[in-house]
Amino acid sequence: MPSVSRQAPAAPAFVSEQVTAARRFYHNLRPRPGRALTVVCGGWEECAPDYAIDRKTFAYLSLEFVAAGRGELVLGGRSHPLEPGTVFSYGPGVSQQIRTSAEARLTKYFVDFTGTRGRELLRECKLPPGACVQLAASTDIRHAFDTLVRIGASPHRLASRMCALQVELLLLALVRSPQSGSSSERRSLATFERCRRHIDAYFLTLDTLEQAAAACHVDVAYLCRLFRRFLDETPFRYLQRLQMQWAAERLHTSGKLIREVADDLRIDPFQFSRTFKRIHGVSPSAFLSARG
Repeated sequence: MPSVSRQAPAAPAFVSEQVTAARRFYHNLRPRPGRALTVVCGGWEECAPDYAIDRKTFAYLSLEFVAAGRGELVLGGRSHPLEPGTVFSYGPGVSQQIRTSAEARLTKYFVDFTGTRGRELLRECKLPPGACVQLAASTDIRHAFDTLVRIGASPHRLASRMCALQVELLLLALVRSPQSGSSSERRSLATFERCRRHIDAYFLTLDTLEQAAAACHVDVAYLCRLFRRFLDETPFRYLQRLQMQWAAERLHTSGKLIREVADDLRIDPFQFSRTFKRIHGVSPSAFLSARG
């Protein structure tokens, strides 16, 4: 959690004063139109018992993440419960009502920004303005927000540019963050995580998807559906990526020949070279040459 400081007295009018502690940063409050992504402001705040937001619209794109506590949210007329792991967005034309539970006060992060790239990334992570989702796992998102707040509070001349990049990383992290849903969806997510952990642990000895599926007690078709659903790639490509990352490290540090590393993976050298280039963009020989 960020270090706690009291609210800055020069906060813009749209920033709530109904907080008991906060750490915020303010960058470009008048962003130029036409830029891909400009960070306006952001921060972390601990809500007071009377915290209440009621707006008909908002000038910027905004993303908020609940770290602790509970509350109620209404976006564009639709109600949502707020609890740890809730992420929601709003912006121009979207009304917002946010209230905390007095018994379990909200602690949350927020970032306000503008730009076409920001809108594209919100759509990509299924969080266009007015959307609200519940994450099944939110540790990475909290860490991304902590990093954003730390960068945003820095006096460095490049802080604004760094914040824009960090917001992009944050939104991309949301793209791959699994969302919570029905009990069947949670069971599917648990099965996917179990299968992924198995592939992570045994990628050096797995030759086929059939082996991985059998070890995880699922059929190959279901394994493929799980990976498409939660990782947006096939389990075979995921397995290849792990193997080629390992192969690159072996080529870099062990002094082994390309053929020897291919043998370690029990892959034909020609097929190994093709797969290595598809994953890393260069052939194994070019990789060795670049290493110097």
